Amino acid sequence: MRVLRRIAGFDAKGMASLALWVARRRDGVPPGALAVSYSRAQSATMILLLVMMAVEVVVVEVVLRAFDVPAWIRVPILVADLYGLLVGFAVVAACVTRPHVVTGRELRIRYGAFFDLRIPRELVASVRTVRSYNEAGLVRVEDERLTVAVASQVNVVVELSEPVTAVRPLGAEAEVTTVRFFADEPATLVAALRPAQEKAV
Repeated sequence: MRVLRRIAGFDAKGMASLALWVARRRDGVPPGALAVSYSRAQSATMILLLVMMAVEVVVVEVVLRAFDVPAWIRVPILVADLYGLLVGFAVVAACVTRPHVVTGRELRIRYGAFFDLRIPRELVASVRTVRSYNEAGLVRVEDERLTVAVASQVNVVVELSEPVTAVRPLGAEAEVTTVRFFADEPATLVAALRPAQEKAV
């Protein structure tokens, strides 16, 4: 039941993100905060996939009509295909409108509607850029190390002075002390966090 509720929540957030995307607005970025996007590395691939899906919807409908398939079969197939296309656009919109956020109080690491981790800035012990291009999965935890990859990439590592609880997409929780993730402009994010580290030293 918890999994179904979370999936329903993804759908609701995705549809809300479509509205934000059209309005060119972002979710959860308060005044004065730094928003750091992460969708650039995957946007071209995802848009190409969605175009292919749209072409497939048209082709399937044309073929079914050519073979005189009755409407009671065609219509559910068309609705399912269109809904899949809508969900695809919602995923893209959620990644665009829900960026990582740095404020005076926290670092917020997100991936669309699927993942959201808030880290108090006082727990950030160190932050640095890295380069990794062969990450498996989207959100993974191993030995208290959380990885949030985009297009199989991460380029920022944050070490924490105390563990925080990360909630994975389907609801499983894990205590983590290292967070690895991707940002389109990692240097900007690292620079925004480092002043807090220097004051704490």
